[in-house]
Amino acid sequence: MDNVAQRRLILISLGVLVAVAWVVMVYQARQMTLNKSVCCLAVVHPWQVAEGWSALTMWVVMMAGMMVPSAVPMVLMFAALNRRRGDGYNTVVSTWFFVGGYLIVWAGFSVLATALQWYLQQQALLSAFMASAHPWFGGFLLILAGVFQWTPLKQTCLRFCQTPFGFLMTGWRQGNGGALVMGLHHGMYCVGCCWALMGLLFVLGVMNLWWILALSFFVLAEKVIPPQMAFSRMAGWALVIWGLVLVF
Repeated sequence: MDNVAQRRLILISLGVLVAVAWVVMVYQARQMTLNKSVCCLAVVHPWQVAEGWSALTMWVVMMAGMMVPSAVPMVLMFAALNRRRGDGYNTVVSTWFFVGGYLIVWAGFSVLATALQWYLQQQALLSAFMASAHPWFGGFLLILAGVFQWTPLKQTCLRFCQTPFGFLMTGWRQGNGGALVMGLHHGMYCVGCCWALMGLLFVLGVMNLWWILALSFFVLAEKVIPPQMAFSRMAGWALVIWGLVLVF
């Protein structure tokens, strides 16, 4: 298989993964809308095992649908470097080991997000549709995310996401196992960059599809817009102002 065919296969497979994730999200959102009584019971009563598993599945699927598109430049760069190095490993297989490591980290984040959702619901901070039940709480999340945009941790993690070539060249590992480890490392930088933004899902609703789509485009824009344009820092100001409006 030549380079063009490999690149096309990788792009198609990533596209299928994202498409399936979004189909599942649309189905979950529709089910939640059609069954308001179940949503309300989930707020006022302790979760059962099935409810916890359903929430975790929702988060895992949502993270795949939101975060994989923003990782495409990194994935394609990995595949290109893997071909050039000619280590004797199948490029497509190694690339999916890389993607698998990335998704494992976001699955771990989904476990923490599910636990946080459970806690917030027990404290009556979320509505039946998993949105902020109090303006001050939504404002707090927006201000927190805005301030985080200016921190050194955010800028360091974002820099690794914005420069795929530098990240891969400084941390290259051989083989499928090495690809998995590199995917894990990239996933950790990505979580370090985006965890506060994912918290914004609790502002307008965890299953608000338009809000999910907006955050997905925002995350993608942060990674592809040149650093010198200071898009991330300007967005921080916008989030803080929005949060202050909600609070006051």
